[in-house]
Amino acid sequence: MEKTTLVRDWRGRSYLVGPVPRDRSRMFWLAWAAMVAIGPLQYGYAALVARDGFTLISLAAWIVCQATGALPALRLVRRGRLGVRAALSAGAALSGLGLLAVAAGGPAPVVFLGYAVLGGLGAGVVYGVCTEVVSSWHPERPAVRVGLLTGAFGYGALPLVVWVGLDPDALRPAFLAAAVAAWAAVAVAARFLRLPPAGWWPGTVDPRAHALDAAILRRTPGSVRQFSLAQALRTRTLAALAAILVCAGAVSVFDVIVVARAGAWGPLALLVALNGAGRALAMRCSEVVGRRRVLVTVLALLALGQALLAASRSASGGASALPWLGALAAGLAGGAFYPLVASLVRDFFGAERVGQIHAVVYSAKAVAGVGAVALAALAFTTPAGALLLAAALTAVTALATTRLRAPGLPATLPA
Repeated sequence: MEKTTLVRDWRGRSYLVGPVPRDRSRMFWLAWAAMVAIGPLQYGYAALVARDGFTLISLAAWIVCQATGALPALRLVRRGRLGVRAALSAGAALSGLGLLAVAAGGPAPVVFLGYAVLGGLGAGVVYGVCTEVVSSWHPERPAVRVGLLTGAFGYGALPLVVWVGLDPDALRPAFLAAAVAAWAAVAVAARFLRLPPAGWWPGTVDPRAHALDAAILRRTPGSVRQFSLAQALRTRTLAALAAILVCAGAVSVFDVIVVARAGAWGPLALLVALNGAGRALAMRCSEVVGRRRVLVTVLALLALGQALLAASRSASGGASALPWLGALAAGLAGGAFYPLVASLVRDFFGAERVGQIHAVVYSAKAVAGVGAVALAALAFTTPAGALLLAAALTAVTALATTRLRAPGLPATLPA
């Protein structure tokens, strides 16, 4: 990049300050469209598992492949061994094949291979590369931008859920249309997305003044130092963040399944829509009051949503507002923890290797998929009991989150 200047802040961190490319905004929206296009692979399929007889094992396998597929792709892209265009082109092909497999139906092994394995790997590549590109081009506010981006992954399934909810016979045409949209949107993103030079910073913002901003230091302080992946793996904080993602992630997917099984398509559409919108809202709030406080609030709200949904299962007909209230609480919180955890990884371990470290944390979502299926299987016989168990799990996670502390600080300092 031309006309760049290397500067250092008060902590010794280096910034390659340069002009903002004209297409930075376009790159964000293309990545956003790609994330919308792959949204039906997770929440769209989860919403339709019960009514169409697809196995929960396929959903669990998809989550495992999606969560673990992001890590190797990111490592190859960051090391320059795989270009953004090549990675997203492969992600477009695999994601479209996953949706097409659901649309075509056919033997269970074919659907499993096409949707769970190929579709999961493709979605993982698209998710990981798009978030890496957007956060790299917006280093001054990566949390808000990534929150907006991952929100698209949440509510991207809404059109498909509404379509099939209004016309139950439109399952295959809906997934076929989703496959075409995924191929097109991700392929266009592959054509234009690219990474900035390492350490790039926009010339419109003074990095030294940004690093000394009192509000940022108070609400979202940066890491004590730049951690390597090996150093981060030796801390308790990384394990705690992974555990939070496992518990909350399992409950988030479980909610979509259990509300869909109840046949409440209005609350289901609300749940899916807020799952994405809640991410952007949480990131905005986290810049005002701090990320850990907002994460604790989000997990408490998720626990409340489980309790309300459980109450709606045993309430009389006069309490018809309970499913809507439960979907409102669970929806707002059901996706918001993802960008919050990603931002805490950056705040705790530094921005230099945040992609690698967050990929390790995000891979814990594979365990969350298994947990979601276990809760869903329990809900087939005792839905209220499964929801109460999910409420207790998220409540305990919220309490544990209050003890999160930045690694590297002396133990005598307050968290």
